[in-house]
Amino acid sequence: MGNQTKSPFLERIREAIRVRHYSIRTERTYIEWTRRFILFHGKRHPEEMGETEVAAFLTHLAVNRDVAASTQNQAMNALVFVYKHVLGRPLGDVVGAVRAKRPARLPVVLSQDEVRRVLAELRGAPWLIACLQYGSGLRLMESMRLRVKDLEFEHRAVMVRDGKGGKDRVVTLADALVEPLQRHLAARRNLFEQDSAQGFGTVHLPHALARKYPNADCSWGWQYVFPSSRLSRDPRSGVIRRHHLDESVVQKAVARSVRKCGIEKPASCHTLRHSFATHLLERGADIRTVQEQLGHADVRTTQIYTHVIQRGGRAVLSPLAAVL
Repeated sequence: MGNQTKSPFLERIREAIRVRHYSIRTERTYIEWTRRFILFHGKRHPEEMGETEVAAFLTHLAVNRDVAASTQNQAMNALVFVYKHVLGRPLGDVVGAVRAKRPARLPVVLSQDEVRRVLAELRGAPWLIACLQYGSGLRLMESMRLRVKDLEFEHRAVMVRDGKGGKDRVVTLADALVEPLQRHLAARRNLFEQDSAQGFGTVHLPHALARKYPNADCSWGWQYVFPSSRLSRDPRSGVIRRHHLDESVVQKAVARSVRKCGIEKPASCHTLRHSFATHLLERGADIRTVQEQLGHADVRTTQIYTHVIQRGGRAVLSPLAAVL
C-alpha cells in the first residue's frame, strides 16, 4: 500500500481501529482503501457519499483494475468498517456493484518427494518455519507470530493464538521438529538476554495484555520464536525493540528453493500448508480433524483437498517425519 496521508479523518479511522485492537496490518490496509475511495471520487468526503459511491468504487476495482475477489472484499470490508464505526452510518445494500469473480481453482499441492527436496534446500529459520507449515499446517503469519510459550514440547502441540477470524486452536507438533526447535530456542534465549542487557528486551503484546500483565512484555515466554535480525521502532508506541521476522524472508527463501529444485508448479509457502492437509488425508485422517488442524470455520473449505484422496480415519500423525 502507498503512503498514508496525515488527515483528521484518516486519524479518526486509525483511532477507531486501535480501540478495537485490530492489527497494524489491518490498520494500514483499511486506511489505504479509504484513501483510494476518496481519491476515486475526486477527494469528496465519505460523509457526502454512501452506497451508490461505494458500489461505483467496487465496480471500478473489478472492471477497470481487474482485482481478485479477495481484494475487492478487502476494500468492501474497509468501507463497511469506516461507515459503521467512524461515521456511525452503517452501509445498506450495495446494489449494482460488479463483483470480482472468484475462480474455482484447486490448490497447488506438492508430492512428498517434492516437499522433501524443497525443505532440503532451506536453512535456519526459513527451514523451521517451512517445516511448521508442512508439519503442523500453520499459516505463514501464524508461524511468524508464535511466542515461546506457544510451543508445548511435552504434549507435542503448538498453540495458535488469535489465528484467522480471531480464533485459537491447538495443532500437532511433529516429533522431528522438537530437537531443532529446542536448539533454536537456546540461541533465541541468548539473543533475548543480550537485548535485555542493552535495554531492548521488551516485546509487543496483543490487545490490553500490557496493562493486565505489566511485566509480561519483558518475559521470556512472550518473546517471538522467530525474531527479526534487527531492532526496529514500533509504529504505534515508538518503542525500539525486536519484532518478529518479516514474512518476506521466508517467502523468498521458499521461492528460491522451489526454483532450485526445478519444480514447475507455482508453489509458495502456502503450498506447504495445502500439502499438509492433502497428505494428512492420504494418511487416513478424518476430514473434520483436518479442518480443526487447519482452523477452517467451515468444513466445505477443507473438502477441496478431497480431490486428491477420499479416505476416512482418525489419527493425527504429522507427515513431516516422512520427508526428513
